[in-house]
Amino acid sequence: MRLVQFFNRQATRAVGTPDESGRQLRLLDGVERVYDLAQLALDEGRSLALAAEERVGTETDDYDAVVAERRLLPPLDHPDPAHCLVSGTGLTHLGSADARDSMHRKVAEEGEEALSDSMKMFKWGIEGGKPAEGAVGVAPEWFYKGDGGIVTPPEQAFDMVDFAEDGGDEVELVGLYLIDPKGRPRCLGFALGNEFSDHVLEQRNYLYLAHSKLRPCSFGPELRLGAAPQDIRGQARIRRGNEVIWEKPFATGEANMSHTIANLEHHHFKYPQHRRPGDVHVHYFGAATLSFTDGIRTQENDVFEIESDIFGRPLRNPLIVRPGGSAEVTEL
Repeated sequence: MRLVQFFNRQATRAVGTPDESGRQLRLLDGVERVYDLAQLALDEGRSLALAAEERVGTETDDYDAVVAERRLLPPLDHPDPAHCLVSGTGLTHLGSADARDSMHRKVAEEGEEALSDSMKMFKWGIEGGKPAEGAVGVAPEWFYKGDGGIVTPPEQAFDMVDFAEDGGDEVELVGLYLIDPKGRPRCLGFALGNEFSDHVLEQRNYLYLAHSKLRPCSFGPELRLGAAPQDIRGQARIRRGNEVIWEKPFATGEANMSHTIANLEHHHFKYPQHRRPGDVHVHYFGAATLSFTDGIRTQENDVFEIESDIFGRPLRNPLIVRPGGSAEVTEL
């Protein structure tokens, strides 16, 4: 089952699920947020999918119109954006055979100390990111993205600050979570996401990674309930006007990763501050594909597009440039 959050024609929030044709959204009765639906499921002691199925009503909305009129919302948010933590893990996908072969040859010839920090972490993930059931694997790279205010709804534009040196796509699987009243992380499901980063800044010095991640992101438009499929395939592209300037297939899911989802979840939620009851977590599981490595440099009005049949409608976001605002600090 997949859920979509959007505004209806009366500008009121709604939650719907695509019908079999994929052209209509069947609205859930009495529910305006997936967050509220998840709280109801917890109160009722039932799964989120069952709570949603029992509330599917007769009212519908035209899905094409919702998309065209830019009425989509992220498929999960918190009523208070400060209580939504957006984060991610990197170096989690297996990468090309050439990259792995090069790494192993370098280790054999010069020893592990010859590897960059990134390659060391990549190697550790391959060796220890998929532990036996019940065991804890190696910790991944982790980064902070922002709070809920950094999330851009599907079809809405990424605001790239004018001091950014690059605005590049990062195609990723996204886990969506709610912390229950007992402080336990509860996975609501998964979505496709564009993590969007400043790769030029990061490339200059890896210690700029934290800065490079403080950019907008998007995910959705559909939340797929339940566990993530093992093997997820799709297409990513960038449109410039009427032309597709870059297109590439991507592969994510555990079959294409050096870590299990459970291991990545453990290392995120092991921190007590990440288990505050009522909080929402949006966690990006690492880039499956990005255009920057193919020499693409985006421009204002380019449109990012990510799609996989597993997740329904594509995720699209155009790019615009806006002033970063004043950084002047004055005394109170």
